[in-house]
Amino acid sequence: MGKVYDLAVIGGGIIGLAHAVTAARRGKRVVLIERERRANGASIRNFGFVTVTGQERGESWSLARRTRDVWADIVPQAGITVEHRGLYLSARSPEAIAVIEAFLETEMGEGCGLITADAYRAATGGLGGPDLLGALYSPHEIRVESRHAIPLLTRWASESLGIDFLTETVAFSSLPPMIETSRGVIEAGQVVVCPGDDFSTLWRERIAAYALRRCRLSMLRLADPGVRLPGALMSDLSLTRYAGYAALPEAAALKAKLLAEQPRHYDNGVHLIVAQGSDGTLIVGDSHHYDDLPGPFAPASAEDDILDEYARAIGRPAPAVLERWVGTYATADDRTYLVDTPADNVRMVIVTGGTGASTSFGIAEKVLNELMGEA
Repeated sequence: MGKVYDLAVIGGGIIGLAHAVTAARRGKRVVLIERERRANGASIRNFGFVTVTGQERGESWSLARRTRDVWADIVPQAGITVEHRGLYLSARSPEAIAVIEAFLETEMGEGCGLITADAYRAATGGLGGPDLLGALYSPHEIRVESRHAIPLLTRWASESLGIDFLTETVAFSSLPPMIETSRGVIEAGQVVVCPGDDFSTLWRERIAAYALRRCRLSMLRLADPGVRLPGALMSDLSLTRYAGYAALPEAAALKAKLLAEQPRHYDNGVHLIVAQGSDGTLIVGDSHHYDDLPGPFAPASAEDDILDEYARAIGRPAPAVLERWVGTYATADDRTYLVDTPADNVRMVIVTGGTGASTSFGIAEKVLNELMGEA
């Protein structure tokens, strides 16, 4: 192609974008190679919810805090709208309240609080079922509309940071200095491979060593409920799914209660997130089914259970379904992300816990610090 790059990034989802943007902001010459015309996978098929509260204690929580800060810095520059800020996680049982109280005693509870049922209803325009006891409030989260934010971030990265994007381009190799692609050879000194849940194209044997699987999720867009939400909403089920809560001893009693009362929700991996867009519509989900290759056939019961949990937590029937879709992402039993080193000047990065939007920039900074020998 005639141009020599400091870094080639393979993969144009949020993980690849985060590495490309981070390197370009450090003055590096960057090219990003993406096989599709635009990002069309997990990076746009989610809530756009940059979640800090509830992330796994320790590194994941710290990476999410840093990623939230980077998002907050970038969104005004890229013309991305922050749809809302903060999180309200409603609790319908004493067991759920106990988990929240225990969480607030940890360092992860900094800035968060337990609010009353009346305060929750006042903040949300009267939402909440008759059994609502209170809610966890966190000010830390921000939410963007993924289907719009990723293209806007890509455009800004190209126009303002000078990143070259080669879309509809397949990388056949990833060893510098000569990267073979379907558009010819790209010359770069270092490479970061961000394959998402493509376990076969590059470094198949190395990926296989991590025993990764895929998770298929179901999500919905619902009509405007006539209420403007002050932040994203979650419910009791999230307290037994997000590791920052679920690892606390107090979560065991809540999980036993929910398993007994809502067994099918657990079978479908359902927990509730409700996020609102500028047009008032709601992004609602989600379910989780795991397999080496989940089929495209999402059970209707998963959607039913998502809408059932919405009604339980919100205290109102769900509005009309406007859109529905499935997505897949890489998952692992023993980690939330992996960084592999196929060669001294190559890193492969895969987020394995469905937290790409929430941890991408923190991961990218850590990877590039090590790869490029910079702080």
